[in-house]
Parts: sequence; structure tokens; C-alpha cells
Amino acid sequence: MFCWKCVSKVGKKPDNVNRIEKVRNIAYGNQKILGILRGRTFHAKAQSETQVFRKRRTSITLIHESIITQTRVTNTMAESMICIEDFEKYALKHLTPSVRDYYNSGAGEMFSLKLNVEAFKKYRIRPRFLRNVSKRDLTTTILGERISMPLGVAPAAMQRMAHPEGECANARAAQEAGTIYILSTISTSSIEEVAEAAPDAIKWFQLYIYKDRNVTLNLVSRAERAGFKALLLTVDAPLFGDRRLDIKNKFSLPSHLRLRNFEGELSSKINNAESGSGLNEYVTNLFDASLTWNDIKWLKSITKLPLILKGILTPQDALLAIEYGASAIVVSNHGARQIDTIPASIEALSEITKAVDGRIEVYMDGGVRQGIDVFKALALGAKMVFVGRPMLWGLTCDGKNGARAVLEVFRKEIDVAFALSGCATVNDVTRDMVQHESYYSRTHSQISPDETKLQNVKGNYTTKKVHNVRFPVALCGRQ
Repeated sequence: MFCWKCVSKVGKKPDNVNRIEKVRNIAYGNQKILGILRGRTFHAKAQSETQVFRKRRTSITLIHESIITQTRVTNTMAESMICIEDFEKYALKHLTPSVRDYYNSGAGEMFSLKLNVEAFKKYRIRPRFLRNVSKRDLTTTILGERISMPLGVAPAAMQRMAHPEGECANARAAQEAGTIYILSTISTSSIEEVAEAAPDAIKWFQLYIYKDRNVTLNLVSRAERAGFKALLLTVDAPLFGDRRLDIKNKFSLPSHLRLRNFEGELSSKINNAESGSGLNEYVTNLFDASLTWNDIKWLKSITKLPLILKGILTPQDALLAIEYGASAIVVSNHGARQIDTIPASIEALSEITKAVDGRIEVYMDGGVRQGIDVFKALALGAKMVFVGRPMLWGLTCDGKNGARAVLEVFRKEIDVAFALSGCATVNDVTRDMVQHESYYSRTHSQISPDETKLQNVKGNYTTKKVHNVRFPVALCGRQ
């Protein structure tokens, strides 16, 4: 703990002060940075000077200890985090309670929040061997753009609560990784700031439709001018869900931050809730809950960008998305933050991709924590997978370097999953390479004759009954 009275008055600065100075203007504008908060207190000297500044009515800022701590994470430490769980543990320890709960909680009793992760474990990988996997290529093409791997950065709100560089840092991490970055409407970095920070990244803009359509029109126009490649409309948020921890915490945007995509009143609405969650009140007052499929036509009429619908969980809505001209859909339950006890995204994926039958691209997000999760989603028909919370954890640890480290952990794990499953490219990942656990627990009478015939593999097949379970077995020469 040290007293940071004022940057200009500090003699010998601690090593991490220089790093904070570089981002202070991004995060805090030109305010005086006076002291470091530890919990609800800060150094007595800074406390006394606060009174002086207040009497002069000078704008000041107190930096919370967690931000200082974040800057101490070195590249070596980030590299020592070998799995996504390591980033999660660090972030949960160092984020302030209100921000931690906002990023990590779900709706209701959070059943679906846990299910999003646990549901992946119910799917079994069925590897194929004696295939040449000495050279592997994870690249894929999404809406005509070549990217380095089938994993991108999902939209997440208010990222400067995790790190002073926020969305700009995550966008740069995606740019360096050669993948897609999606910016949230409710961001603490503006469309233009992100475009400038990561000019070569493939950027999409996540969109909510406001009651005042001029607000939406302005956002779309700015995204087009800034070089964003697609619009991602969130369709599952006529209002925000019963996020009980946010309500208990009376969550609001920290006072030194604002919604940078808006000016004036819209930029500060989240700070002004009278009770409960400020974000919920913001959404209820400003988002258009009357949206129908006909509004998709309106949105398409005001832009030439591809339109992706995020929040699809049923084949019926997937088919309507095709009918109304969507270029792609994201199978997503909004991180289980809207309504509890809905299916996990991975549970809904297979029947949706089957219904779509290749007519548009299908992506998914929700509960992805390992490279094998990405492999399973690809096998079940997703063309692309997006991650949100893991990127926030990486951002909390070390800004852009931490976010980049998260993407590299995923890349390595995806590569290993490909190699050990017999896949050299994304096109080698097929539906028969993943089965739900129930497939292996069925009795002889529950399996139809047609299910015993494997497709896309040469040879004649019969079946054997082993411990009352019937498995396909290839006949190799002898019968």
C-alpha cells in the first residue's frame, strides 16, 4: 500500500505506476488520481488532501487497489496459467464484489448457469485413429472472412470494470490472435475507440434496438463507418432477467465510467437507479420490448452489413431467422442471465443445426471452458464458437496480455483435441465424432437396427451384445 497523492508530486514511483499512467487518460479522462482505495479506506495523507480538492471543487479520482493489483500481473504469470480455470480463480479473487457478481452470476437460482458448463461433460468424443494429423490447420471461414481458429470473442458489457483498457484491450487481443471480436452496445469504450485500437481486427457490433429508433440508426451508421463487418442483434432481451445478485448489490456503473457509445443522459443512466439494479432499470426504460420478426425487416433495410441473430434456442426460431433474411444465428442463452432452467446452449445446438441444414451459418456461445468444448460444438454443427466470461477473466489478470493468453490457451487445447481425435482441419470434424452419454447407457431393445450402421466408413458391419449394450463392430476379414 502506498500513497499516490498526485502523479505529478510522486518522487520515486513504484514500478507499476508508469503502466497505470499510460492508461489513466483512457480510463479516467484528465482527473487527478489522488489515492488508492483498499476496500472502503485509503491512506490518511490522501484522505486529507481529498478534503482540499473537494473544497476547491476539483475533480479527483481514487484508484481501487484491485486495478493496481491487476497491473502487477506479468507476462510470465499469465503464461503460467495453463487452463481457463486458473484465470477464473485469479479474477474472482481480485475483482470487486459488485463487478465480480455482475460478470459471473446468472438469472434466478442460476441452475442454467451451472448447466451451461456441466452439459458439455455429458457429450463423449469418439476419436478416429491412424489418420495423418502431423500437420493441423485450425483456420476457418466465417461470413467470407478467413480467421485463425473457430473461436472468437463474444460481446460483454462494460469491460473497463475489469481493466482500464477494457474493450480496446480485448479487441487488440483478438486482432493479434487473428479472430473475431464483437463489441457490445453497452460498452465503456466507444465504437470509434475500438476501431482505432484494433484497426485490423475483424469486428462485429452487437446491437440492441432502442425505443427511440434514431438511437439504433445512429449506432448502425457509426459501426458501418468504423469498419465493422457485421451486426449481431440480441433477440432474447426485451428486458433483463432476474439477476438477484445485481439487485442485492444495487449494481450500477462505477462513477468514473460511462457508456461511451452514447452522449448525455443515455451515457449515465446506469448510475441513476433508485432501487435494485441500475442496469435492469436502464434496459426496462430504454430497450424496445415490442420487437417482432417484422422489425428484422426494418433493421435489414437500414444497413448493408450481414445481420446475425443471437439468442436462438429452438429450431422454429432458427427457421424464422432464415425466412426473415438473417445471414447467421448464434445458439445462445445469454450466458444463462435471462431466464433460469432453460437448456444449455450445447443442448440446443444439435437440433437447430439439423433444422437449418446448412442454409445459413450457425455459431454458439455459453459454458465453453476448454478446447474440447469447442471441438464438441463443432461436431454438433456449429461453425464458430464464442467465449465471453473467460475473456473478462483474462482481461482482469493483465489487460490485453491476459486476454491474449486466454485465446492461446484455447488455441493449444483445440489443436490437441483435433490431433487426438483424428482431425487435421475443421472439415474433418464430423457429427459421428461426438455422442451424448445416453448413447452408451441404452439397452439392446432401445437401439434400432438403423443406428448400428455407421456412415462414411468403409467396410461391412455387424453388432455385438456386450453387457446388454449393442455396439457397431467392423468385420475385418473374418466372420
